[in-house]
Amino acid sequence: MSAMNPMLNIATRAARQAGRLLLRHFDRTDQLTIHDKGRNDFVTEVDRAAEASIVNELRSKYPSHAILAEESGHHGDGDIVWIIDPLDGTTNYLHGFPQFAVSIGLKYRGKLELGVVYNPLSEEMFTAARGQGAHLNDRRIRVAKRTGLDGALIGTGFPFRDQQNMDRYLGMLRAMMQEAAGIRRPGSASLDLAYVAAGRLDGFWELGLAPWDLAGGAVLIAEAGGTATNLAGGSDFLNTGNLIAGNLKVHQAMLSRIRPFLDDNLPA
Repeated sequence: MSAMNPMLNIATRAARQAGRLLLRHFDRTDQLTIHDKGRNDFVTEVDRAAEASIVNELRSKYPSHAILAEESGHHGDGDIVWIIDPLDGTTNYLHGFPQFAVSIGLKYRGKLELGVVYNPLSEEMFTAARGQGAHLNDRRIRVAKRTGLDGALIGTGFPFRDQQNMDRYLGMLRAMMQEAAGIRRPGSASLDLAYVAAGRLDGFWELGLAPWDLAGGAVLIAEAGGTATNLAGGSDFLNTGNLIAGNLKVHQAMLSRIRPFLDDNLPA
């Protein structure tokens, strides 16, 4: 897509606008109206306002593009789809825990083409476009060079929405803990993926994610020289919601540790 860089510029602008809105309310979260979307799954008017800000910015420039957003769902149709999480880490945000992000991805004819993950607290803007590398505030980033799980720092996320696979997840966690140097669960999947792209984490895995949790970060990892797949090494992680990511060697090591826990009740 020849128009990709202008689209990346618009996406970063939209992410910054949403980030400013999130920061304005961060010290006053006790005043927010909170709604339950499901067990341990929350939404506030800040989520919705940030999403509206992003959608308005994208729509003003690209009115024909489709949008898939966490709070407002899917609207529009066509080859180009923007995938938006206006506040990834809502539970952190509501507790004043400083780990949350804005995530924007773009899919063209079924392929992820660009990704933006923005941490408004640190003002770190992670960006990537297919074939053009991954960057953090305009500096090129690469995945870590670690050759396996020995000494690795691995990110994860607990299956907090749907806990039917908790026992399998805990088995995976135990297998990882036995070999890795450390496991971290900061609570914002898009930032975890951005950290893999930047070499701050050596790998990452999680179950039950939504497309808007994954789209932006997956492009970052691919363009930073890493790989992201489902739990069996397939490419349909946006559909399954289950993801393993890292450099090629760490990714392969994680795949081998996780494979024994897969069966018909936990598809890859």
